[in-house]
Amino acid sequence: MSAIVQAPLGGPSFVRRVLRSPSAAAGSAVVLLILTFALLAPLIAPYDPNLQETANRLMPPSALHWLGTDAFGRDILSRMIYGARPTLLLVLVVVLLMAPLGILVGIFAGFFGGMTERLLMRITDIVMSFPRLLLAFAFVAIMGPGLINGALALALTSWPAYARQARVETAALRRSDYLAAAEMVGIRGARLLWGHILPLVLPSAIIRLALDLSGIILAAAGLGFLGLGVRPPTAEWGSMVSEGTQVIFDQWWVAAVPGVAILVTSFSFNLLADGLRDILDPRHD
Repeated sequence: MSAIVQAPLGGPSFVRRVLRSPSAAAGSAVVLLILTFALLAPLIAPYDPNLQETANRLMPPSALHWLGTDAFGRDILSRMIYGARPTLLLVLVVVLLMAPLGILVGIFAGFFGGMTERLLMRITDIVMSFPRLLLAFAFVAIMGPGLINGALALALTSWPAYARQARVETAALRRSDYLAAAEMVGIRGARLLWGHILPLVLPSAIIRLALDLSGIILAAAGLGFLGLGVRPPTAEWGSMVSEGTQVIFDQWWVAAVPGVAILVTSFSFNLLADGLRDILDPRHD
């Protein structure tokens, strides 16, 4: 029987491998730091993110306002800390919808084959033929701006890549001696799908998901930049960059600070994805 080796997805050995990978360790540390800031924003932020003080509008970085203030006199540091919340929440909603939907479609298509595979893959090809970001903008324009609508739009346009990848891997597994042996001992149906195929498809899906997170963050920021994300005055990095572009030549910090936050977050997810690829992909051992 041919063995299919995958790195374990949990346990102390997996944690040790993450810590031994420089990129995975660095990416994880930054992501955890950003997550901590988002969760503890009321305790960490020095000011109310929506407090307007017109007397202090467009102030440069100082001892009172470490990263300056915006056009309404709001503290940029506080808004940047609170702005991590809608961004990470949107990413979480997209991940919980996008990856399971794509993996489910791909596993069913690859396992059952025939008409089921042709039907599911043609639907996947139709969705994949549209530009993802433009289709997301169209969905948000139809459903209205908002965090949940933005997450739904991104999730409904991002799942086909996971479906195609899961379908290819499931089809290869379906012909393997590993599943033949499992069926010989009476493992069939749902037990075979979720107990033997899904765990072998997950590692590559997790790697792709980690790589896609930076793109999701940029897409979420793009929605906020165009006014299709969360509603003002809620702090959100994309909308903060949009507000800062009006004064970018004179008060550069208004747009630069949230822009750097987007850059650092995207880069940290890329580092994490690179490390996870080395850990979970046996070809990189």
